[in-house]
Amino acid sequence: MAYLEVKALHIILVVSWFAGLFYLPRIFVNLTMVPAGSTAERDRLLLMAGKLYRFMTPIGYLVLLSGLWLWLVVGITGPWLHAKLTAVALLFGYNHYCRRLLRDFHSGTNARSHVWFRWFNEAPTLLLVIVVVLVVLKPF
Repeated sequence: MAYLEVKALHIILVVSWFAGLFYLPRIFVNLTMVPAGSTAERDRLLLMAGKLYRFMTPIGYLVLLSGLWLWLVVGITGPWLHAKLTAVALLFGYNHYCRRLLRDFHSGTNARSHVWFRWFNEAPTLLLVIVVVLVVLKPF
């Protein structure tokens, strides 16, 4: 594959992965607000969350593979790249922490409030801003 095709694929995959990173915590917010007796609503949200997690996680790994190709094969490099890779590592940590949170919801052991999840939902937005600034501006 040529450089521009892999770059386009990488951008498409990043957008797709971030859609999941943005939406899954919103489902968690909704799960925390389900009334105690609404098992059908809870089950529906858990099903949606599980499917979304199983969809977005492989896309995250494809983002990683295409990014590695751009870095190692094309040779994209620079001091800014180390900061970007740190942000990407944090995003993968966030992605996998969502799996733990999803397990807590499945087991009924979630102790966090909808307010906590609303703040938790902002982390990928902040990391996205950081990554875009690093990639586009290459500040160092």
